[in-house]
Amino acid sequence: MAQAKAGDSVQVHYTGRLTDGTVFDSSEGRDPLQFVVGSGMVIKGFDDAVEGMEIGESKTVHVPVEDAYGSASPDLIFEFDRQVIPDDIPLEVGTPLNMHQEGEAQVIPVIVRSVSETHVVLDANSPLAGHDLVFDIKLVGVN
Repeated sequence: MAQAKAGDSVQVHYTGRLTDGTVFDSSEGRDPLQFVVGSGMVIKGFDDAVEGMEIGESKTVHVPVEDAYGSASPDLIFEFDRQVIPDDIPLEVGTPLNMHQEGEAQVIPVIVRSVSETHVVLDANSPLAGHDLVFDIKLVGVN
């Protein structure tokens, strides 16, 4: 049987969970995830887990924070004077927003972390930063 190796295009079904069991993503009910092993298209721990698997093989893998999305960076947390944010933007804790840098076309996804009468704190870290992750993976194809 074919084993997945670096450079192979593979298809996998997966479920991703936090260590407390909370599911954050799954391919259930969708087409399998397709990526090239070793290309950096997925997080390192997921990539490493798939390499060497055989078609039809399933496994559960624990991915430590450093092989997942890394630690949350304080450099990606921004505090703004509430007055500079337009009134039509929802400012409830947990709300995802898109931040635009002046003069730049790039959009930065952020989450509202706190709101006071004078300031708003926005966090551009991945919601999965700072977390160890657990994946159930089934290799369904190798090209």
